[in-house]
Amino acid sequence: MSKNVAWKEHDVVHHGPGDIHGAFGTVRVQDTGPRKGWKTRLLTLLAIMGPGLIVMVGDNDAGGVSTYAQAGQNYGTSLLWVLLLLVPVLIVNQEMVVRLGLVTRVGHAKLIFERFGKFWGAFSVIDLFLLNILTIVTEFIGVREAMAHFGVSPLISVVLVGVLLIAMTVTGSFRRWERFMYVMVAANFLVIPLAFMSHPEAGPVLQGFVVPGVAGGFTSNAMLLIIGIVGTTVAPWQLFFQQSNVIDKRLTSRWMAYERADTVIGSVVVVIGAAAIMACTAFAFHGTALSGHFVDAGGVIEGLSQHIGRVAGDLFAIVLLNASLIGAAAVTLSTSYAFGDVFGTDHSLHRSVKDGLSFYLIYAAIIAVSAGIVVIPHAPLGLITTGVQALAGILLPSATVFLLLLCNDRDVLGPWVNRPWLNAISILIVGVLVMLSLILAVTTFFPDVDVRLLSLAAAGVLLAGLAVAAAASLSRRRKAVVLAPLMGREARHAWQMPPVHELPKATWSPMKKLAMMTLRGYLLVAVVMLVIKIVELSLHH
Repeated sequence: MSKNVAWKEHDVVHHGPGDIHGAFGTVRVQDTGPRKGWKTRLLTLLAIMGPGLIVMVGDNDAGGVSTYAQAGQNYGTSLLWVLLLLVPVLIVNQEMVVRLGLVTRVGHAKLIFERFGKFWGAFSVIDLFLLNILTIVTEFIGVREAMAHFGVSPLISVVLVGVLLIAMTVTGSFRRWERFMYVMVAANFLVIPLAFMSHPEAGPVLQGFVVPGVAGGFTSNAMLLIIGIVGTTVAPWQLFFQQSNVIDKRLTSRWMAYERADTVIGSVVVVIGAAAIMACTAFAFHGTALSGHFVDAGGVIEGLSQHIGRVAGDLFAIVLLNASLIGAAAVTLSTSYAFGDVFGTDHSLHRSVKDGLSFYLIYAAIIAVSAGIVVIPHAPLGLITTGVQALAGILLPSATVFLLLLCNDRDVLGPWVNRPWLNAISILIVGVLVMLSLILAVTTFFPDVDVRLLSLAAAGVLLAGLAVAAAASLSRRRKAVVLAPLMGREARHAWQMPPVHELPKATWSPMKKLAMMTLRGYLLVAVVMLVIKIVELSLHH
């Protein structure tokens, strides 16, 4: 049997129609009637929601908690505006993923391999696997630091958490797994009382949200942290996770509006949590010797215990531990889903251990390797965490480009392809991310450069490039022939992508190939610059 045929049969058997068993309800496969009344719609939303909320709150993981705490401790409330700008980025990126998953019923990694070939598929998945392993390492760093506060040794803490993560995933029930995740989503809201314990002031918080700036001015270190905030809030693993998770939950395009609502709710929740952590450390350490001297999350726990009280330190440790758990669970599952996509193996939480052995073995192996790295003595845990979040920010443009190409592929999405305005926003997002990584690269080579002036120049170049791209796109649209008439709602939901291996191969123009190779080459350079920057900071520590 060929690999393509095996994939086709796998899609039918494991990702076909079936009852939706959500944490808070069930939608039967034969239940096709319209949703009338707010109560019916609310109950339907409760049954369907989960993938969007979990993927977003999963981004408030150990690396996220550490990065937001660093932003507040070193720069006060001056970086809150970054979080506000990331809300539309989160919604736009994840909405495209939702559409791909619900319409195609095919995982993100598999779509990239099938549409763009093994060369680009390998680049995309290797990026994901490398970044995900490093991200899971940061989750276990969070576990180590949180449990150390309660007197538990690193070895015991990472072993206990590793066993817990595996146990909650191998139950063979999607509903049970989702309920485990909801417990951790609920625990995420402990950041709210923690923030109020630091006695925040409304004025600086409001100013931080609406007035872009950096306390002490734009520097290469501040730019590294901004990229880290972007990378921990909008991470490549999210694309692969949510697309596979909505498929695994047996959602279809009929539930598009509900899953979009799930994604928007998650986007708001994740930014509220991030802002609460940033405000907590900003006000807790303001005017103290710890202000501007972040080391790692363990130092934050000790600092809060000293300046606010033991309860605050305990609460932050619990928040960090919970964030580590939900992050590790989601990122590891994202990796296992992608592995199943690439190698055509069973990858569903509905499968028992026996039926999905390879899926669960990969999951357990990733947990074991990541946990093992963390118990290495004298590792610079704080710098590793910051570096991994920045790496995610640097690699995000590449992941977003593939997402954008897939969402404009009529063979894949038919009537569900991107609208022009959505493409414009997505291109702007990619441009800004590339600009940020460019600034980091330049400031690493030339540390004395005026970062503010460099940022203005880069922004000018970006705006000029976007204007040229917009003019070219408008010209093409005027000459274009309408490819398909507008469809009614029912016809649109009934549209199905042909089996993915039967689709014609996507063709790229020489200019598009050159642009992709240039982006790939630049990102490799940016990653090297990031490594140099992290080594430089480690020497100063």
